[in-house]
Amino acid sequence: MINSERQQTGPTITGAPKSGLPGASRVREGSRVVIIGGGPGGYEAALTARQLGARCTLVEDKGVGGSAVLTDVVPSKTLIASAEWLHSVESADQLGIVATGEPWRASFSAINARIRALAARQSEDIRRRLANVGVTILDGRAKIATALGRDGTRMVRAHLTDGTVRDLEAEVVLIATGAAPRELPDAKPDGERILNWTQMYELTELPRHLVVVGSGVTGAEFAGAYNALGVPVTLVSSRDRVLPNEDPDGAEVIERVFARRGMTILSRSRAQAVRRSTDGVVVTLDDGRHIEASHCLLAVLTGQVG
Repeated sequence: MINSERQQTGPTITGAPKSGLPGASRVREGSRVVIIGGGPGGYEAALTARQLGARCTLVEDKGVGGSAVLTDVVPSKTLIASAEWLHSVESADQLGIVATGEPWRASFSAINARIRALAARQSEDIRRRLANVGVTILDGRAKIATALGRDGTRMVRAHLTDGTVRDLEAEVVLIATGAAPRELPDAKPDGERILNWTQMYELTELPRHLVVVGSGVTGAEFAGAYNALGVPVTLVSSRDRVLPNEDPDGAEVIERVFARRGMTILSRSRAQAVRRSTDGVVVTLDDGRHIEASHCLLAVLTGQVG
């Protein structure tokens, strides 16, 4: 017969400190958890680990919040908000509101400065929240060692940004390194004219003509935002429509809006290569066509970070 008390509470760790945190579990109280990667998957797991009473260390090399906060979700939505405000103002005459004087324009350097500031602020807010609940945050990169620790625990070696190395022992290791932009063999980002989306926020001037390779969520967001800011945009899609993995009816509406705003959409087209020209880029498609532009954004499928 199973002891009812043991069945309800499970085993405990001898000498484990009392957590006092709401929802703390005696099963995990005092356990050591190391999380590699501080994006949404990593920092939410860290909060949960602390809630369950574990001792948690999070290792992150670029900033807490990861790509979602620093280069992806938060920045892109902020860019879209600025672009839509400009588009709304420019369309105000349709509502009987007429602006006098010079036409409205976007200060692109100010937009990107605001994007970076908001992202940094949110990253700091998340970092502060983690610290307040007792998560140890290490700035650096980490990898799992091949050797096991005492009692079969895992060993993680963290190479910190200050040049030091720390060995961490844990019962649980979570890899939450997320994803990074994938590079095409003949289209290497240079951070100036050929860019992935993490580099777009360093631009100080609007492109004269932007080619966006990839029509998934990331590509569509950037294409729509830059188009609303007044930039001529060519969207290269290898599929029949934009947002191929999203709701077809919604994607069709978005594609019609893009076309109505003057965006050039090249469906069933694949970028084969992107190279620098004298004052811009040349995008070569697999059918032999060439597109000349000032900048090219590579928004192809992402790959897992190693």
